[in-house]
Amino acid sequence: MIKLLFFGRLGELAGTAPKDIEFQTALTPLSVRESLTEDFPMLVAELSQPQVLVAVDQTIVNWEHPLQDEVELAFLPPVTGG
Repeated sequence: MIKLLFFGRLGELAGTAPKDIEFQTALTPLSVRESLTEDFPMLVAELSQPQVLVAVDQTIVNWEHPLQDEVELAFLPPVTGG
């Protein structure tokens, strides 16, 4: 299983999105995002913004990073600082 986390505004848009997905070979953050397209189009639109980052087990990775079983995949919205 892969644990999905959505932070900030993404968490609000995720609503009833799955919190876990079954591991399959060749999964990437991009393919996970694409799998949400049909049921969660507003969420996917936000996830598609270039400022959104993804992290695997608390390490920022690119959207093509291969996922392993039993990892945590987090979607991070843009953050403004002061």
